[in-house]
Amino acid sequence: MIKIGLTGGIGSGKSTVVRLIEFLGYHVYVADVEAKRIINSDQLVKQRVIELLGEDAYTQSGYNVKFVAKKVFSDKKLLAALNTIVHPAVYAHFNNWCDAHKHEEMIFQEAAILFENGSYTKFDKTILVTAPELMRMGRVMRRDGLSEKEVKVRIDRQWDDKDKIPLADYIVKCDGNHLVIPQLLDIIKKIKWDC
Repeated sequence: MIKIGLTGGIGSGKSTVVRLIEFLGYHVYVADVEAKRIINSDQLVKQRVIELLGEDAYTQSGYNVKFVAKKVFSDKKLLAALNTIVHPAVYAHFNNWCDAHKHEEMIFQEAAILFENGSYTKFDKTILVTAPELMRMGRVMRRDGLSEKEVKVRIDRQWDDKDKIPLADYIVKCDGNHLVIPQLLDIIKKIKWDC
């Protein structure tokens, strides 16, 4: 099985790329979706998040995303501490997911901070999704109803593409000027050839 890490900054178009990869018949583990599920269902993770951020980290309906985002995106140390709680649980879950898909030729994991947290080294190949920052900001503002300032804070918490590009094996430009499916088909063909 070939394991592919898929990443890109907030608003880069990762979700679009994930849908297209799935359309092409491949399985994709979306780390952010699984992390949210784990944060709401894993009692040890919940307990540790509450110890870190306080009781307001959860409401009766579950994980309090707005409260947590406001706290951690303005404090690098808190964000790093939250990541040390969530990332190991997601990684363990991903390993179990891989075992369940071990007969697949190729599987993908989508994760926003694959390079920032060093987990890219656990994959056979990596794909970076890029888009201009202004386009990314517009996408996130429309999608999440956030202000330009709030989006900028989140973008600034991630590495710039110029720091990620040297670490990526392949790049998908999701900028409205390049067709994504032909890029993906070419990358998948190259991955099969290389691995």
